[in-house]
Amino acid sequence: MHQNGVECCESVCVHEELLQKVTAQMPKEEALYDLAELFKVFGDSTRIRILFVLFEAEVCVCDLAEALQMTQSAVSHQLKILKQAKLVKNRRAGKSIFYSLADDHVRAIIGQGLEHIEE
Repeated sequence: MHQNGVECCESVCVHEELLQKVTAQMPKEEALYDLAELFKVFGDSTRIRILFVLFEAEVCVCDLAEALQMTQSAVSHQLKILKQAKLVKNRRAGKSIFYSLADDHVRAIIGQGLEHIEE
């Protein structure tokens, strides 16, 4: 049976044991919402490019803007979003602000995504 081009069961048969197992493992709605919001942050190629630069080194906004051929203002806007999502962190050194990845999870998430699309 097809519905909207997707194959479906020919008859309705609910598998209670399986359903209970799945329901017991399902994260709370708030966690699912937060996860979806996190993945939205990865949905912008400029932010992905920023993260790839930060894979290589801790850099200041000036260097990041130069590396990506963008204005400092545009880079700062994207960094704010990445920081709010706890994907990057910063530190002040004199008059410069240096950015780096917040932790190794960021590298792992991007790395697995890249592996997936290259399969």
